[in-house]
Amino acid sequence: MTEKQAETTRIRTPAGLNAYAAVADVVLVLAFAASGRSSHAEALTPVGVLSTAWPFLAGLALGWAVSRSWKAPLLIWPNGVAIWAITVAGGMVLRIATGDTAQPAFIIVASIVLAVFLLGHRLLARLVLRRLVRRRTKQNRSGAWLR
Repeated sequence: MTEKQAETTRIRTPAGLNAYAAVADVVLVLAFAASGRSSHAEALTPVGVLSTAWPFLAGLALGWAVSRSWKAPLLIWPNGVAIWAITVAGGMVLRIATGDTAQPAFIIVASIVLAVFLLGHRLLARLVLRRLVRRRTKQNRSGAWLR
């Protein structure tokens, strides 16, 4: 464990940050399923989207559990990468186990899209939070927050 990772695990993660990361992950997996259904001219009903998304949502839940992401939900390495890899692998295994297909092209596209979604929102959130912390630190030094 690097010094930065050890420091991250010592700091208690705000519940709002966990909620953001978990909800964003679920919404993005649902968006992935909806876009896949749309590109194949399948119905975009809630039941249809859920029937496509459930293997990946199960993989996502497993990824959160294995990586213990609630300790540092925006950490890209190793947490975000573990969530992404387990979401893809778990989703593919469950699709095949339930009689669906997982052609090589689909595996590649799903891997890329879910990487952009699951890692991208973490990167953006980290950048936003870093900016907010810098801004707040500057305002604290100037006394603006003390008024």
